[in-house]
Amino acid sequence: MKHTEFPVKQGLYDPQFEKDACGMGFVAHIKGRSSHQIVSQALTMLENMEHRGGQGSEPNSGDGAGIMLQIPHRFFSTEADRLGFSLPEQGKYGVGMLFLSHDESVRNAHENRLKEIIAEEGQQFLGFRDVPTYDEMLGKSAKAAKPYVRQVFIGCSSDVQDDLHFERKLYIIRRRVEMDIRYGGTPEGDSFYISSLSCRKIVYKGMLTTVQVGQFYLDLQNEAMETAIALVHSRFSTNTFPSWERAHPYRFMIHNGEINTLRGNVNWMHARQSLFESEVFGEDLGKVKPVINPDGSDTAMFDNTFEFLYLSGRSLPHVAMMMVPEPWNNHESMDPTKKAFYEYHSTLMEPWDGPAAMAFTDGIQIGAILDRNGLRPARYFVTKDDLIVLSSEAGVLDIAPEDILYKDRLRPGRMLLVDTREGRIISDEEVKAQIASEQPYQNWLDEHLINLDELPDATELPEPKHDNVQQLQLSFGYTFEELRKVLEPMASTGMEALASMGYDAPLAVLSDQPQRLYNYFKQMFAQVTNPPIDAIREEIITSTGTTIGPERNLLNPEPESCRQIRLDTPVLSNEDFAKIRHVHRPGFKSMTIPIFFTAADGAEGLRQALDVLCEAADRVISKGHNILILSDRGVDKDNAAIPALLAVSCLHHHLIRQGTRTKVSILLESGEPREVHHYALLLGYGVSAVNPYLAFETLDDMIQQGLLRGVSHEKAVKNYIKAATKSVVKILSKMGISTIQSYRGAQIFEAVGLREDFVEQYFTRTPSRIGGIGLEEIAAEALSQHHRAFTDKDGNDKVLDSGGDYQWRKDGEEHLFNPQTIHLLQQAVRSGDYKVYKKYSKLVQGENEQRLTIRSLLKLKPVGTSIPLDEVESLESIMKRFKTGAMSFGSISKEAHESLAIAMNRIGGKSNTGEGGEDPARYIPDANGDSRRSAIKQVASGRFGVTSNYLVNADEIQIKMAQGAKPGEGGQLPGRKVYPWVAEVRGSTPGVGLISPPPHHDIYSIEDLAELIYDLKNSNPRANINVKLVSEVGVGTIAAGVAKGRADIILVSGYDGGTGASPQGSIRHAGLPWELGLAETHQTLILNNLRDRVVLETDGKMLNGRDLAVAALLGAEEYGFSTAPLIALGCIMMRVCQMDTCPVGVATQNPELRKNFMGDPVHVVNFMTFVGSELREIMAELGFRTIQEMIGRTDC
Repeated sequence: MKHTEFPVKQGLYDPQFEKDACGMGFVAHIKGRSSHQIVSQALTMLENMEHRGGQGSEPNSGDGAGIMLQIPHRFFSTEADRLGFSLPEQGKYGVGMLFLSHDESVRNAHENRLKEIIAEEGQQFLGFRDVPTYDEMLGKSAKAAKPYVRQVFIGCSSDVQDDLHFERKLYIIRRRVEMDIRYGGTPEGDSFYISSLSCRKIVYKGMLTTVQVGQFYLDLQNEAMETAIALVHSRFSTNTFPSWERAHPYRFMIHNGEINTLRGNVNWMHARQSLFESEVFGEDLGKVKPVINPDGSDTAMFDNTFEFLYLSGRSLPHVAMMMVPEPWNNHESMDPTKKAFYEYHSTLMEPWDGPAAMAFTDGIQIGAILDRNGLRPARYFVTKDDLIVLSSEAGVLDIAPEDILYKDRLRPGRMLLVDTREGRIISDEEVKAQIASEQPYQNWLDEHLINLDELPDATELPEPKHDNVQQLQLSFGYTFEELRKVLEPMASTGMEALASMGYDAPLAVLSDQPQRLYNYFKQMFAQVTNPPIDAIREEIITSTGTTIGPERNLLNPEPESCRQIRLDTPVLSNEDFAKIRHVHRPGFKSMTIPIFFTAADGAEGLRQALDVLCEAADRVISKGHNILILSDRGVDKDNAAIPALLAVSCLHHHLIRQGTRTKVSILLESGEPREVHHYALLLGYGVSAVNPYLAFETLDDMIQQGLLRGVSHEKAVKNYIKAATKSVVKILSKMGISTIQSYRGAQIFEAVGLREDFVEQYFTRTPSRIGGIGLEEIAAEALSQHHRAFTDKDGNDKVLDSGGDYQWRKDGEEHLFNPQTIHLLQQAVRSGDYKVYKKYSKLVQGENEQRLTIRSLLKLKPVGTSIPLDEVESLESIMKRFKTGAMSFGSISKEAHESLAIAMNRIGGKSNTGEGGEDPARYIPDANGDSRRSAIKQVASGRFGVTSNYLVNADEIQIKMAQGAKPGEGGQLPGRKVYPWVAEVRGSTPGVGLISPPPHHDIYSIEDLAELIYDLKNSNPRANINVKLVSEVGVGTIAAGVAKGRADIILVSGYDGGTGASPQGSIRHAGLPWELGLAETHQTLILNNLRDRVVLETDGKMLNGRDLAVAALLGAEEYGFSTAPLIALGCIMMRVCQMDTCPVGVATQNPELRKNFMGDPVHVVNFMTFVGSELREIMAELGFRTIQEMIGRTDC
């Protein structure tokens, strides 16, 4: 029987994306005096953090709670005597807390194997003890998954030197038992779990509420249960699936937060294992590998690593400083000794990055640390009788104010440490100064770490050949649009270009235009369960630096361990790249490996070339080369370039499997990358640095042709590198990651349109849920461009394609909104002609042309015979489910904003203010009975225009956690659009650009969101609370947490929603279609028995009645429209919203341009009426009488 009842991967649900947030804390006696009072106080603290824990569909089944204590020797001695065996003195025996099967035969087999391993490791089995529990208060699901809880007692052998040596022995026993039983491949193995096995500490935990911990474990009520240290934890999970094992504490720590770089951290740790040698473990080292268990949560994997590094010989604070370092790169006032410690260790291990408040103990010392951003709270106080209490928030224990010596809070990156043997609190400054001075780290760095600018200039530089630049551009799929809209802004301004109106071109897999492999990957981002980082305002905590060169044994740091080359940016100029290629320093040996495949051999040639690449790498690594340069320079008629991303990821994962990945750095010299998204992907799949040589040659060519003016080639390259680097930092900050070093290899992307077997082989453990193309099609797309470049034909084939990705062009990419569909929609709504609307609808559906969306591929099946139209739910009733999206006053004009509100109020739907506030004058109805008041008031991170009056004038309050066009980023209104009337409503300064912070600074976790929901409900009890999320893999689990946080409505937005201003790359490459996110959310809520708690809404290029039908069948009850209503009001998709130059007065504040506004609320009413009417026709055809009957009917 499993004690973790996660459903298997099914539909769009995948248990690997489960998340949690928590309440945590500890109580300790500084002088180390044990008492039962500390147990009682810790349990009281836990109960007082009930709101930090979660409960699902059963109020008496918690998400998990627990307590960690020192071994209560007096209590266990009495118990052992009662059971007929005796215990040696304290520290000479260990206690294991076991979760076992209720099947007696299985349990006996597991216990017997445990005893065998204890004996094989030379230790003494003393006995078992059944742990008394009181089950009556457990909920149904918690009780069903409840394990048989037992303790094992192990005596130490005479050759054990001290308790730390014994801890190491117990660790070896546990790892061996885990590998034999839990991971031994038997079906019964997953019923076996060891919560703790130690001679110093013990863990009592389970799928319990905070109140139940002390009630369920009767031991905790015994006065003889004494400790000087107690850690407690309350879990708020995004699911309601029972999990006894995932409750905290783990063996060393408790954690509130998320590790955003987890996949990369785990991959790198696995890769390092082949280099491990340990004096303290000796020959036993092989028994504890792999270090990280494959089925743990992010905290469990962090704990696995933390435990291993500690038992390998480092102190607790040393390990904490390695894994969760301060932001030292840009910290000019940091003590040089401490800075040297961090810089040295950055060459050994990347940070485990993400929002985190952690407490840890080895049973003697107890400490806590915050991540570099301080995105999880931790406060503490010290009493006059030597008690220290730390927790997620104040007020968890009632201590008389006169008994408190002092209070404080833990600051970002800082540590608190208590040593109960020394009987004192060790400050952050003292403990870090002590650890940082243990070795002469600065001397080691000075001697062995090389900055790139210290290397001599290379004597050989590849010369650009302008006569073949265009041929290479054709070969690598460049378009003229990319030159003007991507490269030119980056080279001119040092920034990625802004764009607007969202993305309405097809997914790469649905496009009939040749695609680069990069376009099949979508960026992931943080929402709700952890915050994105504000890379603009919090630049000091970000780092663009990285190192190249081989790693050494992590367990035995020595001066040469930092023999690496430090780079300030992963995007390198030709000159800097040549320095590395020709490096002649001890310890560095580079080798260039070509990444070509024979063009005539097609897909099989590509497959063989990838195999040859891996074999070549293995061969040169065995010869001592440690810098591998993958290069496609020299592409010609016979040799096509392997897609660079494929080459990099293929080799990266191959070397991980071979155990040689940390022996080398992978660098890329390629003509293919040029967009910011390309660099993010290459870094995410393991490359250390990129030289985009063709991008640089293109800039020089553009200058010579007059396409790039006012900038020299040197300045253009510098600006381009600056823009690429800065924008990559913004991409990783969207995921809550601070450093490029942590982002490397973290592979935080989802593949969309790639076959699962292809992804698993070359992009291992990257989510890919809808299938698609494989190596054959990838090769064909690469070769179509290659053949065009190297054919002997002249004429148009030798001219760059115009493009059409960012804006519709006649000979370019297809767009949902093109001149024909825009004309038909506007003609229909202005004339009120439903037949014209149907022509428009047929075009956007793609019935006769190319299918551009996932939903257009779906065929609708009747549930039975068709029914008469007059039996279908009325149009008036259906339109009450319609909403317009969050478009702020400021991004669009007063006339457009108010027209939307009037129209939606006329039909009984709802309009949305967006994040720009609303003029209170609109709360008063007009003389003709119209209302310009928006029923939905949005609360976004900038809180622009949010007042009590604003909130009470809402029927629905929407908390914007993310926006489809730019998830993980804040809203943006350029200063040129902040006119005085806009500034007045927003409470800002005219002419000053407004960028909302990416995170809500009062929402760093899911329980923080629950608190805001509670506060908003109190501000306006009549209003429903809507939480806006964006579609991505795992959004279903986040939505489950939001439902548990008492939201009334959850909006899942598609990536293709509109925007007034957003970086180009975000519009195209971040987030997923709403079809995937909505379906996953609906399925996950059903699995959690939470579906009836919330209304599901979706939006993102909802264009006709069929879109709504698909949305309803996938689970949505309400539907949002944004772009289409603006088109109805006159928008012609010029995509210059950010410029304040909209020629039709829709997306401008310019008084003269607003005079051109020709829209009317009637046009929006007509559009909504047409959409509703079309939906009714589809309902009748399918046999549905009401919308409610359709919800979630995927069998149709």
